[in-house]
Amino acid sequence: MPTADELLGPEVVARLTECLRGADGRRRWVSVEASTAGFAEQGLSERVRAVQAALLEDLPPSYAASARIVRRALRGEDFDGWMIWPVGEAVAARAVASEHDDDFEDGLALLAELTPRLSSEFAIRTFLAADLDRSLRTVRTWTEHPDEHVRRLASEGTRPRLPWARRVRELIERPGVTIPILDALHDDPSEYVRRSAANHLNDVSRLDPALAVATARGWLREGDAESARTVKRALRTLIKGADSDALALFGFTAPRDLVVEGILLEPEVVRVGEALGFAATITNAGTTACDLAIDYVVGHRKANGELSPKVFKLTTVRLEPGERAELSRRHSFKPITTRRYYPGPHTIELQVNGARFGLAEFELLAP
Repeated sequence: MPTADELLGPEVVARLTECLRGADGRRRWVSVEASTAGFAEQGLSERVRAVQAALLEDLPPSYAASARIVRRALRGEDFDGWMIWPVGEAVAARAVASEHDDDFEDGLALLAELTPRLSSEFAIRTFLAADLDRSLRTVRTWTEHPDEHVRRLASEGTRPRLPWARRVRELIERPGVTIPILDALHDDPSEYVRRSAANHLNDVSRLDPALAVATARGWLREGDAESARTVKRALRTLIKGADSDALALFGFTAPRDLVVEGILLEPEVVRVGEALGFAATITNAGTTACDLAIDYVVGHRKANGELSPKVFKLTTVRLEPGERAELSRRHSFKPITTRRYYPGPHTIELQVNGARFGLAEFELLAP
């Protein structure tokens, strides 16, 4: 992953300063130039805030005058990349604070102009927090924009749980308010946009599962493979969480007439850094074919001794009557930055169309 210096380091800020001087050479831009003084101790988000604050010191006090400078800078090809993030944040701050009513919509328009250079998905949160309904009236028009980056901004910038971004309380409290945007974009010709719409609906599914499933059901009525892929991504959290309505959309109904043998473990004691092997068989003992979404669930021991289940994808399979599926996998306990392993008894079991089978216990030892 790129470092903070590579994304927004002193060289990037120096290029930003030159772009601003090219747009308005009468201003000195001394605050922007000096904003890198604390970069050595700052992460990316802190650097963005530092450069944003410097921009607000060096730009004219009015939104209109500031916007003119930014638009002149946009004429140059060097005004590009991660330097755009703090610029968008400064634009948003000026526009929302302006006493001139039209500056709110013009600020949103300027973010749309900036977003092909670098997504304005973080800066737009300032507008959403200030006046959600007013912002969304403009954002909905972007779903028909010719530039895929702007169409994606409509979906990505309004996500209820956008990573790294400030939380907008109303998006959490009113998850249905952005559904018209997603309905317009879920079948967008750009995969870049479709993935954003799917990720957005996945956010909604954590807040209102029934709304997310109902929305996805409407998308599936179109019946094409692309819609099915988008919906599968959009409902991934519900599917892994064994939501019966989400599973039913893909034909994964409650399992009947299944014979599950296992889970067999090899070994039954494993150390952190090693891998646990397991195997199981599933037989369709019924008289009709069945579609199965098969996952496995590891019960990780936490520091307080409780078990925390984590679902991992295994496979999907269609079993005809009498047909049998042989399943096997090795699950790694190699240390990773996103999970800490605690020694002690752990569990593993299969999850088939949301139902659990074959609970087995194993011991995890310290490395």
